[in-house]
Amino acid sequence: MKAMIFSAGLGTRFKPWTDHHPKALAVVNGKSLLQRNIEYLQEYKVQDIIVNVHHFADQIEAAVTANDGWGSRVVISDERDVVLETGGGLLNAKGLFTPGERFITCNADILTDLNIRKLIRFHETQKALISFGVTDRKSSRVLLFDEENRLCGWRNVQTGEERISIAKPNLVAKAYSCVVIFEYEIFELMKKAGFSGKFSLIDVYLKLAAHHRIMGYDHSGDRLVDVGKPESVGIAEKQFT
Repeated sequence: MKAMIFSAGLGTRFKPWTDHHPKALAVVNGKSLLQRNIEYLQEYKVQDIIVNVHHFADQIEAAVTANDGWGSRVVISDERDVVLETGGGLLNAKGLFTPGERFITCNADILTDLNIRKLIRFHETQKALISFGVTDRKSSRVLLFDEENRLCGWRNVQTGEERISIAKPNLVAKAYSCVVIFEYEIFELMKKAGFSGKFSLIDVYLKLAAHHRIMGYDHSGDRLVDVGKPESVGIAEKQFT
């Protein structure tokens, strides 16, 4: 199984570090976020890894080269011309994946110990197109699920805005963990749905959810830190040694 680590973002919430560096190379207890995610995937024998780059792309490429991929086979998906967000970044990297083969994605700025083996078993049992980790933590934006953990919608908690793919009563709100299992057919489905250029994976999920099984795997209780702001580094360092 191949993996993709999303590392191209501008990291505007992580200033002043990101004025001179990519957020993926921010350090937590002596290891960059990118290294930590590569080593996390290695725990599950995932060692063929795609890393997309845009913001200070040369620094990420240099770190990968200098550290020999931290023991993994790392290839770069180049987005220097324009940052494509998660959905656009994934579609842009299509040629680097193995046709017909399931794959996994994660975000460089999320640290978690979600058990990937359990996520894959859940995905297979549910016969899903896409399965991703979710928890019951607080978040400004949440995904909405039915009683079977099937994705039905999205809500902005602060504004009350909702986007509903499947109208059902008593939907349960959970926060997205950014560790995702995809079936390879997602690429063709994105193109058929009209996606191109710059777009978010959340938009893909909501567009496809009505006709495809997109499932949330609840791993509440596992460690998870969104290292989105400089003050999050201290929180991460207490949990990830």
